[in-house]
Parts: sequence; structure tokens; C-alpha cells
Amino acid sequence: MTLNIAETAQKLIAARASRQPLESLIDESLAPTTADAFAVQQELVRLNVEAGDAVAGFKLGNIAKAMQDKFGVDEPDYGYILASQFYPENLRISEAEFIEPFIELEPGFVLKKDLGGRHVTAADVIAATDFVVPALEIIDSRIKNWNIGLFDTLADNGSIGGIIIGGQPRKLSEVNLANQPGIIEFDGREVARGNTNEVYGNPISAIAWLCRRIAEYDVTLKAGQFILPGSCLAAEKMIPGTSITGRFEGWGEISFDYTAAN
Repeated sequence: MTLNIAETAQKLIAARASRQPLESLIDESLAPTTADAFAVQQELVRLNVEAGDAVAGFKLGNIAKAMQDKFGVDEPDYGYILASQFYPENLRISEAEFIEPFIELEPGFVLKKDLGGRHVTAADVIAATDFVVPALEIIDSRIKNWNIGLFDTLADNGSIGGIIIGGQPRKLSEVNLANQPGIIEFDGREVARGNTNEVYGNPISAIAWLCRRIAEYDVTLKAGQFILPGSCLAAEKMIPGTSITGRFEGWGEISFDYTAAN
């Protein structure tokens, strides 16, 4: 018996649409591989694009030790970003959109040229970056109680839930991503603090790692795409009825109101 890629992708799509998490995604006796998980992810994305969505970028997750410790995984995950997953800043986002969401803070990269291959370096990432912006990522697993392993989160498109971008773009030369402190606040109260140097030493290096990893699947990042390198702090569980703000000191912030479902 082998893993049914199409059926597994449909289970994830149904869980997201209904906001009803799966008890488990696959039978572990099938011994699924990382390649199997990425095949499920690509089928999930294909079905969403076929239904009218569009690929807008790519994300890396769980590369910081704080995130691996938080969710009990020991390898990074990665996934496609879809156009439908962007939310405006300073507006309301309802808990009805998600299952059990957490919030992360990270710098977002916008590319000015294609970037990919098995030998991408930090210098290549710098050369390919148009600008960076502060970003909040909502992560949300379609597996009940976040009882996930690497297969689950990879198949589930890196557990992505949504993205909110701040309107303070900077050139890489205008920020120091090797030492950029950041915090998340709930109703003005600090709940998490970190530094971009916790993202693989520097988020630039994290994106180079991502490029080399997905080159194994012949995937290349494209000009104009939005790329997330991973959170600089441990994700915080979102609380309905809360104003959420992410802030990079000396750079900019992003806010939104997380509202209770009607």
C-alpha cells in the first residue's frame, strides 16, 4: 500500500474549508518520505490555483531553534504562499478564518530577479532582493492540537494561515538583519521578543538554505515573489478580541485586530 497523494491533499483542503482539524493526516505505517510530503503540498497548491488562486511566493518555517522547540520538530518546513493568504494591516481578522492560529514576526523579502539552484549563496540572495518589509505570519495547522511531525507540516504547506505586511519597505543596506530586535504585543503588552540573528544566523542565509533545499524539487523562486525566511521569535497563540502588533525596533510595525467569531 502506498500513500495516495491526491486523497491526502483533498483531506487538507477539506479541513481548511470546514475549520475542522484532522485527527491525523496519514497512516505512519506507509513510511512516507519528505518527497511524498512535498508532492502532497504541490498537489494542494495545484488544486487551489486551479480553483482561482495564484502562487505569490514561498516561505520557510521552523528554522529558528525557538520555533523547533515550540512545535516539537527538528527540521525546517517550507511551502508556497498563495495570493489569497494576504490580509490588510490595521483591519480586523476573524477567528472564524482559522483553527488554532499562532502569530510570528519576520522580515519579508521581495525579489527583483529569479533566485534558485543547488549552489545559492547569501551573496546571491542579496543581489536578488529588491526590498524587505516587516511581516506577521499567522500559522495554523490542519492537524488537531498541532500534533505534527515534519511530514504533516510539509504536506500542509508549511502550516501557513495568513500574512500581514507592514508598509515600511527598506533596502537591505538600510536594515541590519544580522541584529534586528523584534517584539510581538497583545493589546500593548509584550508577549514575545527575539532577534533576526536567530533565523539561521541571518534571514539572508536562511533564504539561501531554502533555495538549495527546494532545488531538489526543481523549484526556483521568481522575480516579484514575496519570501518569508522564518520567525525571529517563538510563535504566540492568538487570542480573540486582541489587538496584535509586531514591531522591529527602528524599522516599522504591523498591527491588526483579531476578533471573535460572530
